[in-house]
Amino acid sequence: MIKQLLLSAVFLLVCNVQAQDELTSKLYETYDDYKESSIGKRRIKHADIQPLIEKFKANPKFEVQKVGESIQGRDLHLISIGSGDSNIFLWSQMHGDEPTATQAIFDILNFLDAPEFKEEKEAILSKLKLHFLPMLNPDGAEVFTRRNALGIDINRDALRLQSPEGQTLKRLRDSLDADFGFNLHDQSKYYNAERTDKPATISYLATAYNYEKDINDVRANAMKVIVFMDKIIQNYAPGQVGRYSDDFEPRAFGDNIAKWGTSLILIESGGYQGDPEKQEIRKLNYVSILSALYTIANQSYKDIPIEDYEKIPHNNRMLFDLKIENVTYELLGKDYIIDLGIINYEVDLKGHNEFYYKSSVADQGDLSTYYAYKTFDAEGYTIVQPKVAKVARIDNPMQLLQDGVAYVKTEKPEKSTFVHFPLILVDEKFELKSFSMQPGANPTFFLKKGGKLTHAVVNGFLIDLSKPLEQQNTGNGLINGK
Repeated sequence: MIKQLLLSAVFLLVCNVQAQDELTSKLYETYDDYKESSIGKRRIKHADIQPLIEKFKANPKFEVQKVGESIQGRDLHLISIGSGDSNIFLWSQMHGDEPTATQAIFDILNFLDAPEFKEEKEAILSKLKLHFLPMLNPDGAEVFTRRNALGIDINRDALRLQSPEGQTLKRLRDSLDADFGFNLHDQSKYYNAERTDKPATISYLATAYNYEKDINDVRANAMKVIVFMDKIIQNYAPGQVGRYSDDFEPRAFGDNIAKWGTSLILIESGGYQGDPEKQEIRKLNYVSILSALYTIANQSYKDIPIEDYEKIPHNNRMLFDLKIENVTYELLGKDYIIDLGIINYEVDLKGHNEFYYKSSVADQGDLSTYYAYKTFDAEGYTIVQPKVAKVARIDNPMQLLQDGVAYVKTEKPEKSTFVHFPLILVDEKFELKSFSMQPGANPTFFLKKGGKLTHAVVNGFLIDLSKPLEQQNTGNGLINGK
């Protein structure tokens, strides 16, 4: 009899896993049917999501209530759905420049409102009541910055509670007494999965509730769900999951919410090759969060061993945008072999809706333990100082680059700091008196091999001089930049 019961339990577990795998696959394949197309770029603002909130407010399936205001008076709303006894609380954009999960929340809400997947949604919504608070920091989102209008990090305000946004979050946590909380963030795209060249596209953390990092049932449940989510992401971004540091931070909301009895799951959206607007990562949030809700509803996560949580690689911050390896650099008459690690920083334009790149040499020397989104082995190549030229107008940027010119004296656009082609526009009085490679410098130079210029690096973007510019990602040039 015992043997039969064990076999039945194993059979049910296998069937459950197969059903969940099938659901995950369908969620991924049908994602575009539910994606909220009105918020397709990262720099979304409070005004962008208000029509969406009003849409769900008018929908009888959902409960929508104003639960607070930001310092500058922007409304905070809680959107709820489901009839289950277990409360699940999800909030996003505690940091104003971390919008990926806000977008994913509205994709999830669209999914929950649609007629498809009726059986799976019934399984979730009959057992759980879901509560979404999108864009907790709308004042920060308005200017695409981490902190709120008071200039503080809301995620370090869990004890003092000086921010109205933090007060709202604490009040909701206490009133809902949620079994699970999803703390949704973005992390730097320069994090990689430990000792690999793969970006940490998604990083997870079951937050510690004390300095000793003890594991009670509350934290263990978060670990089990994270293991489940990790296995899902591996199907679509293999090797690109990291584990965020679990050092206890006594001021942080995640750590305290775990301490207050909610199984806290931190999700950090990092980088993904060729996805600067994080739309693929948004999709992975959508799939993994919905799948997590399904496993919480049917409680299949309880059978997952917490030991598997420790198998998820740690986050490392060892990535550059561009790494040039083994390049020859001449200094004071002597040749040296160095690596260059380059980062393309985003600079917001007025209105905080668009940006341009201003790049920097982040490090140089032996960078053999570092990785990059793009790596160029420059063995046998030599760094060449760029030239300065004066032209009446720029008709053919590639011709100038092929001639070794990167700095151009010409008529410059008014009230602009960048141009869309890869050249640096400078003043009439500009002179490139000295040239040296140093950390912090703007990376603009040429590469030569066999006596011929083969590549340009302009404002941190590598350009193959044998290929048309329109076939390459050449970033942008700067005005009056060095």
